[in-house]
Parts: sequence; structure tokens; C-alpha cells
Amino acid sequence: MTVSRTSAEVLAESRRRDSRTKRQRVLAVVEQLLAQGDPVTFAAVARAAGVSNWLVYADGVREHIDKARAQQASSPARDRQSGSTASTASLRTDLELSRTEIRALREERDKLKAALQRSLGQQLDQAAAKELVARIDELTSHNHELSGRLNQAQQDNRELRQRLQEAEDDLAAVRASLRRMIRDEGRSSGR
Repeated sequence: MTVSRTSAEVLAESRRRDSRTKRQRVLAVVEQLLAQGDPVTFAAVARAAGVSNWLVYADGVREHIDKARAQQASSPARDRQSGSTASTASLRTDLELSRTEIRALREERDKLKAALQRSLGQQLDQAAAKELVARIDELTSHNHELSGRLNQAQQDNRELRQRLQEAEDDLAAVRASLRRMIRDEGRSSGR
């Protein structure tokens, strides 16, 4: 025996089924974005799933998106993994390594200077004038070589600072663009 349902019951059941389908589609899109390594954002999920922004913020859905975003935040970005772009942290590391190398070169230079002074003092007492001139020329040449290495390290340091600044500028521009896109998407989906 079939129980007849009212049109309100049929409509309510249809809406529940439609809601379950949309929620399942949202969860599938979240998994797909994670698998592809694409950024998981509320707007991106809503757009890809073809649902309203309201649904992705609803209880039972928001938690899944927040969890996926936290998971992505804890893993390195695809570009950094592939090495196609240098991250700000990478540029800062390069800059710090350059600074460390410059410090080491300066210490080495200072040690060499002190060693040369001691050595020259000893040799002055023992060597003839001709030998001293040749030795001074050799030491001067070595000093020029060390100065050149220091200048190169300083130039590398300046270039790394410039690259870091450019990367920070690019990051700020991308963030501003993303905010504009999210705001525009919110306006267009709100209509």
C-alpha cells in the first residue's frame, strides 16, 4: 500500500536530496584541489563546485575546507617543490649565507694580514732587498685577489637583496590582486 505524500513533503525531500548532492560535490572539489596542489579557498571551492558562497561557509562544509587549508599551509607550495620560483625564505637564506661568507672572508683577510705582518717582520731581518720586493709584490697580488673576492661577495649580496625586494613586491602585488578577485567574486555572486 502506497502512502500518498503532500506536495510540501515531496518538495522538502527534493531540497534535502539537492543539499546532500551539493555538499558531496563541494567535498569532492576540496579533495580534487588538494590532490592537484591547487590553493583551497572558499571562493575557489564554491566556483569549482558550482554552489553559492553561503554553502561553503555552512556548518559541516566549512570544517572540511578549513582542514584542507591548514593541510596546504603546512606543506610547501608546488612552485617551491619544483624549484621554478625562489621563495622569500629561500632568498633570505641565500642572503644570510652570503653575509656569512663575507664575514668569513673578512676574518680570513684579517688573519692573512696579521700572518703577513708577522712573516714580513721575520723576513725583513733575514732577506735581501731584492727578495723583499718580490715577496711584497706576491703579497700585494694575493691581497688584490682577496679584495676581488670580497667585492664579488658584496655584489652578490646586493643582488640577493634586490631579488628579495622584488620577490616581496611581487608577493604584495599577488596578495592585493587576490583580495580584489575575492572581493569582485563576492560582489558578483551576491547579485
